Amino acid sequence: MKHLILGTAGHIDHGKTSLVKALTGIDTDRLPEEKARGITIELGFADLDIPGGYHLGIIDVPGHERFVRTMVAGVGGIDLVMLVIAADEGVMPQTREHLEICQLLGVKNGLVALTKCDLVDADLLSLATEEVREFLAGSFLEAAPILPVSARTGTGLHELLAELGKLANVTDQKRTDGPYRLPVDRVITVPGFGTVVTGTLLSGKVAVNDDVELLPRELPARVRGLQVHGVKCDQGAAGERLAINLQGVDHDEIRRGDVVVPRGAFRTTGLVDVRLEYLRSAPGKLKHRAQLRFHSATYEISATVILFNRDLLNPGEADYAQLRLSRPVLLMSGDSFVLRSSSPATTVGGGTVLDPFPPPRRRRTGEALQLLATVAAGQETESVAGMIESSLLTGISFAELALRTGYPPKRLESALAPILTSGGIIQVVREPKIYLSRAGFASLCQLLSDEVAAFTAKNPLRGGMSKEELKSRIPARSDPRFFSPCIAALEKAGMLTAERDLVKPVASPAAADPGKHGIHDKIAAHLASHGSEPPSIKELCSTFSLPEKSLLECLNQLARDAKAVKVKSDLFYAPAPLAAIRDKVVTLLEQKGEMTPADFRDMTGLSRKYMIPLLEYFDEQKLTIRAGDKRLPRKKTG
Repeated sequence: MKHLILGTAGHIDHGKTSLVKALTGIDTDRLPEEKARGITIELGFADLDIPGGYHLGIIDVPGHERFVRTMVAGVGGIDLVMLVIAADEGVMPQTREHLEICQLLGVKNGLVALTKCDLVDADLLSLATEEVREFLAGSFLEAAPILPVSARTGTGLHELLAELGKLANVTDQKRTDGPYRLPVDRVITVPGFGTVVTGTLLSGKVAVNDDVELLPRELPARVRGLQVHGVKCDQGAAGERLAINLQGVDHDEIRRGDVVVPRGAFRTTGLVDVRLEYLRSAPGKLKHRAQLRFHSATYEISATVILFNRDLLNPGEADYAQLRLSRPVLLMSGDSFVLRSSSPATTVGGGTVLDPFPPPRRRRTGEALQLLATVAAGQETESVAGMIESSLLTGISFAELALRTGYPPKRLESALAPILTSGGIIQVVREPKIYLSRAGFASLCQLLSDEVAAFTAKNPLRGGMSKEELKSRIPARSDPRFFSPCIAALEKAGMLTAERDLVKPVASPAAADPGKHGIHDKIAAHLASHGSEPPSIKELCSTFSLPEKSLLECLNQLARDAKAVKVKSDLFYAPAPLAAIRDKVVTLLEQKGEMTPADFRDMTGLSRKYMIPLLEYFDEQKLTIRAGDKRLPRKKTG
């Protein structure tokens, strides 16, 4: 059997509740106050089976202007609308507002019940019909049937049922794939059972014993039992009216606006990108950062409107915007919403959620507007590609894409397939699946390659950059798990070589290792050519175009290879000139038994720049020992 939800709409006292009772035998006004006042205050519910295998769950909404917020909560999940207009009064204020709300919420199909036709003559009925047709021009009900009916006499009810059957035949049921969502529109306590919530299941399937949670407060619970349209069942599907008996949560913890979902399947958001339509009937221009009441599903909160591309929106215009919500709620891409002003209390606009988890966006940026236009156009593959591209070096996971697009897994996989095949995007991490655009991946690879090149230029003798140090250079906004795929890609491209814990650039043999192309020998020869007065570190850096750190590494390596001698941290000698000086010192000490600085100067001809470091060096080498201003032999020489 095909299950659909039919919602009523229309001005107060135009006969919505009476018509539902005439069709179903159910009086949806259940509250004593409703009985006493003769008006609908809360949502009412009824069921109707139509020949042909159609079952309609009917939501009867209040028509008074003070209860529009309740009306919005009722029509949020409907598939069809029955707009009720009294023949003796015609179109009234709430008739207009209810129609606008249904249009903003994306209702596509419906009909008009022209009630109380028994109270007017044929001419007035004809005029009322003509007025309604003019009123509907340009709306989604422009070509809808207008059916004169009387709940009191039964006139037209058979024709009404027949038209409802035709509409049910051409209206699609809600999708049953993907996780379920049930916005709560009523909370009751049933003796012997406990807490029961009711609502229209917007997607998926829910079953007895499911572990659930109520968002936005993340209240855990378990499905103890459920009814579908008043009948006990083990499972409920999208498009059905459900009553769910919840275990583990008290009725006073739940309120209208909470949403029953699988535990851990969704998260809430306080920021959404939308396509916003500002009604022609709005009382004035909509300003950037305006404060309005936001209605979607069964909740109502305040929202700040951020206009992306302008400072004002005129009545009758539409544009992309971002809504900053006063508290986090559950919203999905494709959800419809209504915006109402507080003073005067009236509906001013609404639209569709495009991205429930948008990245930071700057106003008046073409990229953001282009992506939102793609999402709004329903171009699934292009939308997914745009979201991945806009993630830059951060990347985006399969789970995040599912939340942002609202696509069930198989539908999302179908949208990803073409761009994965073409190479437009890359799955960088296998599990969980994380994607980068090809440009983003290439940028990240280039960044790592540049880091290695810069490091090896400064440290030519280190043999490469450690993987751990290179991994620490991954941008903070990028996932560390991107590192290995990037290194693998760079190796495959012949740009880097990874050996054990080191990574180095791939270059000519000469460029790969400065020692191998003779720079050590060049520095050693340069030191030897300067004899007993070797150049300073600064002079050597200038001569060989090396940073100081790299030069010192080279000199220390020469010292380890016995091709240079480290006299001081910044003074290196070639071995032969230093040995010649040492021999002179030994000869002098053998002849005189002592050596003054003046003796050393006269013997070598060196300035204090070299004398002091050399004298201290010979002390450290235990060739000499200082005694006042003199040097004595440390031991017998000869």
